Amino acid sequence: MTTFTIRPDAAFSLDAAASFDFGPNAGRPQPDGGQMRLAFVTDDLAHQVGVHLTQPTPGAVHASVTGDSDVDIDAVKRQVARILSLDHSGAEWLAVGQRDPVVGGLQAALPGLRPVLFHSPYEAATWSIISTRRHHTQAAAIRTRLAQTEGRVFEVGGQATAAFPTPDQLLAVDGFPGLDPVRIDRLHAIARTALDGLLDPGRLAALDAEEALTQVQQLSGIGPTYGTLIVMRATGVTDMMTYNEPRLPTYAARFYRTGPDPMSRAELEAVADKWRPYRTWTAVLLRVAGDRGVNVS
Repeated sequence: MTTFTIRPDAAFSLDAAASFDFGPNAGRPQPDGGQMRLAFVTDDLAHQVGVHLTQPTPGAVHASVTGDSDVDIDAVKRQVARILSLDHSGAEWLAVGQRDPVVGGLQAALPGLRPVLFHSPYEAATWSIISTRRHHTQAAAIRTRLAQTEGRVFEVGGQATAAFPTPDQLLAVDGFPGLDPVRIDRLHAIARTALDGLLDPGRLAALDAEEALTQVQQLSGIGPTYGTLIVMRATGVTDMMTYNEPRLPTYAARFYRTGPDPMSRAELEAVADKWRPYRTWTAVLLRVAGDRGVNVS
């Protein structure tokens, strides 16, 4: 087991991260006494690791990593930082709230909250195929079984935690309960695309947002909604904005007190301009606050 520590440059709450409620159940941490248990395919797509996270002091996130001896721990540290959105300046994020009192109020109401991302664009893309036209719970159960039987199981913080199959492991899956042949073919296509480097998180994040969306939508079964999920929720971008999120206009109207009707796209674009360069994070903040019924004066 290897350890490392990430030191956030501003307020960060592992408890808030552990209660973050986006993504598949098997692909995100769950609340558990200030701990997070992760198991995932590393960015090199050749390994899997289990990572046990704790926050012994407000200024430090401690990680214990279980995996093969040849795993690049520095790369795992960077990946964990991206998953927790600790790869960007928290001070600059708080500055958005200083410029915009509504954002500042929500930041204060949800202290230390940052977006928690999918482990990688590869895992986000596979989740997209598994979850299409399925109830979230059913899709998460299939993904969990696939990870347990075809991936790798680690003991993380005293609990068995399964990592999703690597692309090579996924390509060896010819059939699986709950996955019809079309989905299997699409998952294989994602595995091959990932191995070709086209789903590398740094590569996608460096592209213009529209170009990144266009490229991921070349994958069979990935439309605009899931394409947005892959780019926005797995690469670590902070300033990509989507206007297709159905709840955001309603929540924005409520928090900015513009009236009973949801904001129009023009109104939301004008408001979001003040959120730069953290429009992605701010939209997530409004979504979380709205879902939880947060009220700010």
